[in-house]
Parts: sequence; structure tokens; C-alpha cells
Amino acid sequence: MNNQKCSTLYQEPGGRTRIIQCIYVVGFMDLFGVSMIIPLLSHHVKALGASPTVAGIVGSTYGILQLFSSTIVGSWSDVVGRRYSLLTCLLLSALGYGLLGMSSSIALFVLARIPVGLFKHSLSICRALLSDLVSEAERPLVMGHFNAASSVGFILGPVVGGYLTEHEGGFYTSSFTCAVIFLANAGLVWMLPWSETLIHRNDTNSNNATSKSCPDNNCRKSVHNGSHANSHCQVLSAESEPGSRDRLRWREVSLRQPAWRQLSSVGSKIHMVASSDMWDLFLVRLLMAIAIMLYYSNFSLAMEERFSLKPKVTGYLISYSSTLGALAGFLVGPVTQLYGNNMPALLLHSTILTCLLIFLYAAAPSVSQVLVSSTFFAISTSIGRTCITDLELQRGGVQASGTLIGAGQSVTAVGRVLAPLLSGLAQEFSPCGPPSLGVVLALAAVGLLLIRIPKWDGRGMTKKSQTLSN
Repeated sequence: MNNQKCSTLYQEPGGRTRIIQCIYVVGFMDLFGVSMIIPLLSHHVKALGASPTVAGIVGSTYGILQLFSSTIVGSWSDVVGRRYSLLTCLLLSALGYGLLGMSSSIALFVLARIPVGLFKHSLSICRALLSDLVSEAERPLVMGHFNAASSVGFILGPVVGGYLTEHEGGFYTSSFTCAVIFLANAGLVWMLPWSETLIHRNDTNSNNATSKSCPDNNCRKSVHNGSHANSHCQVLSAESEPGSRDRLRWREVSLRQPAWRQLSSVGSKIHMVASSDMWDLFLVRLLMAIAIMLYYSNFSLAMEERFSLKPKVTGYLISYSSTLGALAGFLVGPVTQLYGNNMPALLLHSTILTCLLIFLYAAAPSVSQVLVSSTFFAISTSIGRTCITDLELQRGGVQASGTLIGAGQSVTAVGRVLAPLLSGLAQEFSPCGPPSLGVVLALAAVGLLLIRIPKWDGRGMTKKSQTLSN
């Protein structure tokens, strides 16, 4: 009876729900503002007098900065808490887009991209915060809804950005509008009821640990400014586990602590991710990221060369696929329930389906078959992304959720660097070259999953491996 009481955590009425709903709004507004700018960047840098080579180098600045900063900022959010790290990212991103709205030279354009490249990790921190707020069983559903809300913003943003661009100084208006959106998001995050919410956590490990050392029903886990704060009972439980001193030391670090102590904690978390037995998941993420990017890399050109499709019609097809991808976020919860929350099996099946759909697109004899493959491709990739993130959090432990999500984003950034190069090489042989290469990479991911999944248990944890939370 006592064990049941210990594993039942309480929460302020509506507090957790309000935060989750507000995070959905933050995700929507984030990608809505960003997608207003993305289609206009290449045109603007060329209008500033940059040659194609210089424009390419300038365009790669953001991706390179994201590659190195994703894991660091994610780990920093584990150390100082979600609230302060999210506010910092939103405010500095607003600064970057504000500078972009004043960029009248290439040098100022590059300067404006630096704070955005270093601190535009608000979506990753939002995902880490959502993983803090919900139980392991609820996580796929909530993550799917968050991805859906963000995707809707990414669909609507270019429409508004294109409309503003038709007017004089449209790029600068779009940039300042984006900066205002990020400032509004920062204000929303600041006003969230952080102190009211108590995390509901019912995963097996925490239940077992709590039942060993918690004599009454006073065990509760709270969010204080978005960082983890444990009650006395949970501290006793943590101290009884190997490696618990490191976990407690991480939680004691706050924004008011010296910078060297924050850096030390960040370095410790990154080291534990780097030394963990999670290379298989990160490799699957990399292979599938490149395969998906190869699918989209020359989509418009391939449609024109293979089926004489006009760019306008191709644009409708891309919009249709993007809309389905957004709506697919709402299917993640029901699908995971159908699989009994067996995320390894769901990841394997979604990866196989994605591989098959890329092959059907590469070999499609007609536009109708491309339409069919695009329909299911948007759904399978949306489910796959949620699966891989959930498995990373299961195997790595929630204590380092920001670090794990940031590391996943860094792996995806590597894919963004490699995909254009591989696509260019593959197009030398055939318009179907990029998706054909994507099929090979997806098959490699399927093979890796078939080899590694038997070594995981039903919850995605590697047997006899030390998790990041220990």
C-alpha cells in the first residue's frame, strides 16, 4: 500500500496541462516565425551582392553552428533548468532575427546568423520540458501533438512571408516580425505557472527506487523553474543507488552558480552521452535523416525531368505532403497504443515502411504512384522521428533529456551537411540517384535495427548497460 502511495504523484489542478498547451503554442509560433524567413534568405544574401559561392558559405554558417551547439545548449538546459535556458534561447534568437532585419551588408548578415545558429534550440528544450512533465507512457502522444503544432506553423509561415515580401522592404518586415514573435514566446514562457506544476512520473525505475526507501506518501517530484527538484524521500532513494552523487550534484547547480561549475556539469553530461552504449540509435537517426533528405533533395527537378511536371503542380504536391506530415503527429499516440508502447518494434516497422516508400518513389512510373508514396511517406517519417526521440530518452534516462535531444539534433545536423553532397554526386548518374541512395541507407538502418533490437528489452533499454541516469 505504501508503495502505491509513493508512486502516485500529485499535481496542481490544471497547472501541468496549461504548461503543455502553452508549449504547443510556443512550438507553433517558433516555426511559424522561422518559416517566414527561411525561403527568403538565399534571395536576400544574393541581393546584398554575394556570389553563389559566398552565398553557399554564408548559408552553411547556421548549420555548422547548430552542429556544435545543439548538444551543449541541451546539456546546459539540464543543468540550469528549462525555464532560464528556454528564455535565453528565445531572447537571443529574437536578437539575431532583429539584426537580420537591419542587415544591409554581408558582414551584418553573417553577424545576425551567429546568435541564431548558437541559440536557436528552443524546440529541443521544449521537447525536453515536455519529457519532464509527462510519464513515459504519455510521452509519444504529447511529442506527436507538439510536432504537429510545430509543423502547422512551418506550413503557414511561408504564406505570410511571401505576402510580406511582395511589399517594399518585405524581407526586413518579415525579419522584424519574426523577432517580435520570439519576444512574444519569451513573454509566454516567463508567465508560465512553473511553481504550480508537479511532475507525474511513473516509470518502472523510479517506482522501484521510491518503493525501497519511501515510507509514506510524501514522495513527490516538482519542477522549480523547469529544473528537477526532489523531495527528501527521493534524495534518500537516489543516494542508495550507484552514481547517485553525480546526479544530485547536477541538480544542485543553478543559473546563479559560477560559470565554471555550470560548464563542468555540462561537460559531465556530454561525456556520459558520448561514452554510453547508444551509438546504434544515433547511427539509425543519421542514416534515416540522410535518406529522408535525399528523398526531398531534388524532388522538384526530378518531377520536371521524369514527368514534365510544372513547378506549380510540384509545389502543390509538396504542400500536400507537408500537411499530411503535420496531421500525422496526431496519429502517434493511437499507433503507439496499438503497439502496446513497444517503441523498438514500432521504429523497426516505420523504418521498413519508409525504406519501401522511398523505393516506390524512385521507381514510380507515374505521378499517381508518387502521390501514393508521398502520402504514406509523410506519415511514416513523422512516426519514426517520434519513435527515435522516445527511445533515446528511454535508454539515456530523463535526467539528461536535454543533452540527449541536443545530441540527436547534432546528429541530424551532420545529415544536413552530408545530404547535399551525396545528392549532388548521385544526380550525376540519374534523377533517381538521390532516392536510390536513400533506399540503400534506409536498408542499412533496417539491418542495424534487426541486429540490435534483440539486445534491448521491451522498453528500449540495452540489457546490462549503464544508463545515463545511474
